[in-house]
Amino acid sequence: MKLLVSAMETSSNIHLAELKKHLNDDIELIGIFDKKLGNPNYDIEQLAIMGFVDALKRLPFFFKLKDEMVELAKDADKVLLMDSSGFNLPLAKAIKKKYPNKEVIYYILPQAWAWKKGRIPKIEKYCDKLCSILPFEKDYYSKKEKITYVGHPLLDEIEDYKTTASTSNKIAFMPGSRKNEIINLMPIFKKLIKNIPNKEYILIIPSKFDEEYIKNIYGDISAFTISNNAHESLKKSDYAFICSGTATLEAALIGTPFTLSYIAKKLDYFIGSRLVKLPAVGLANIFFSKMGKELIHSEFLQENVTVENLLNDYKKMDTNKFMENSKVLREYLKFGSSKNVARIIQN
Repeated sequence: MKLLVSAMETSSNIHLAELKKHLNDDIELIGIFDKKLGNPNYDIEQLAIMGFVDALKRLPFFFKLKDEMVELAKDADKVLLMDSSGFNLPLAKAIKKKYPNKEVIYYILPQAWAWKKGRIPKIEKYCDKLCSILPFEKDYYSKKEKITYVGHPLLDEIEDYKTTASTSNKIAFMPGSRKNEIINLMPIFKKLIKNIPNKEYILIIPSKFDEEYIKNIYGDISAFTISNNAHESLKKSDYAFICSGTATLEAALIGTPFTLSYIAKKLDYFIGSRLVKLPAVGLANIFFSKMGKELIHSEFLQENVTVENLLNDYKKMDTNKFMENSKVLREYLKFGSSKNVARIIQN
């Protein structure tokens, strides 16, 4: 089987790597994915973008890329789309228009429940099978036969969870994986550690970054111990300060108390805050909101990301309560998704 894959995000490719373990050896991946997973036609390193403004600048490139992916679909038996709805949903439409009988599977669905619910009929129209990783997501879809809650990929990827609060004197810092995220948060984190003495400060940096990039973007990081293993470092740390994103859910599942921080470009934040109407930013908080429970962690956005706010949140955290909530979160998500998605692809 030839499987046309469109996995443009780093997180999607982590999930794809786990999924690949459960696919038959005779399944060949083509399309857009990390070159570590095979021989992609397009490597994700060339495609990373962040925010509305950056995306608009590269529209001509992505229109051309979509056309090329439609051509590749001709020789594919099935199509697997992962996240990146701004690109993947138009791609699904184009593939269905040209090849009406080609099966399109969407894994890591567009967050239509958060904004632009009007996209849901399009998702149902252009995709044959919908693999949901959010327990509440099915409620928003009308064609229930198309959508399945497959579990959450992080429950496959996280090997160990905390059962008791740690006392290692380690604090983890995750300023994100995008250039702007890191530039915005690192100066605040550097000031913050001066107010939390006698600790080991673990700075988690994506392994794909080379030394020159790290020097230019992170600046002086001599006060930190560097790690490339997020899960291991989070498990060993007593606390974490994390940029908004998948890492916050990872920490919540592992059982490491943390504070979420995020500083977006002003225009991106302005647009996003008017399009997205949610009670929280962090996924763990959104899950707890859906369960009718109190939010599991604090969130500081934009001008509220200050040393004083982060320090106060660190000092008042109830670690035992967080540990209990972490267990509730794991029970809510139930199981990992990779085996179930592999089964859907291979049926």
